[in-house]
Amino acid sequence: MNAKETDGRDGRTGVAVVTGAGSGIGRAVTRELLRGGWSVVLAGRRAQTLEETAEAAGGGETLIVPTDVSQPADVEALFAATASRFGRVDLLFNNAGTSGPGGVPVEELPYEAWRHVVDTNLNGAFLCAQAAYRQMKGQTPQGGRITNNGSVSAHVPRPRSVAYTATKHALTGLTKSLALDGRPYRIAVGQIDIGNAATEMTERMRTGVLQANGEIAPEPVMDVADVARTVRHMAELPLEANVQFATVLATGMPYVGRG
Repeated sequence: MNAKETDGRDGRTGVAVVTGAGSGIGRAVTRELLRGGWSVVLAGRRAQTLEETAEAAGGGETLIVPTDVSQPADVEALFAATASRFGRVDLLFNNAGTSGPGGVPVEELPYEAWRHVVDTNLNGAFLCAQAAYRQMKGQTPQGGRITNNGSVSAHVPRPRSVAYTATKHALTGLTKSLALDGRPYRIAVGQIDIGNAATEMTERMRTGVLQANGEIAPEPVMDVADVARTVRHMAELPLEANVQFATVLATGMPYVGRG
């Protein structure tokens, strides 16, 4: 069967759009979905890294669409290309994000830096979810799944992370609202909150990061493949079942009790 014939109507596989697919968690999730038989649309700002992700996956049906999720026209083009190629969307993994400048005190954070984080993490997630929602509502069979990448910062902050933390808290509200509004149309919406998956972004955790008490301390990390398997599990549930929130983190990281 092709991608259109094995879509997510039965909770197995289908067509997935992965944002931020060029590196880190997005790359790992793309590889895991392709391994499971999904057709995957890879979205990200740089075509080269998207191509590297597709090549590293070692097979499976892919479509590469360079996309800046903060730009409405780019998002519109992403979902138009997906619909043109595959005819439907069964999963959006809303993963694209940026942490912004690290270690900057609130009073010194430039507005431009704040705005960049908000435009990418929150506005980008909304634009992609809105486009996916429109496609899922109108397609036959109706419905699909949206999984947002929230981060443990959707629950508790790190020091000097005001922009990132604010957007991740807002993403939780977005997830809840989308989940409620999607019910009549078989659109299941959930969120995965990830702590210290081993990627380029978290490499500094191994050497030491600022803690709430002002100390610099190393933190444990976990294999990003464990995150990818969790996302795939959430994705392959039948639409009558939904993981609303899942937290996956390195067991020994200072999360419980943080702050």
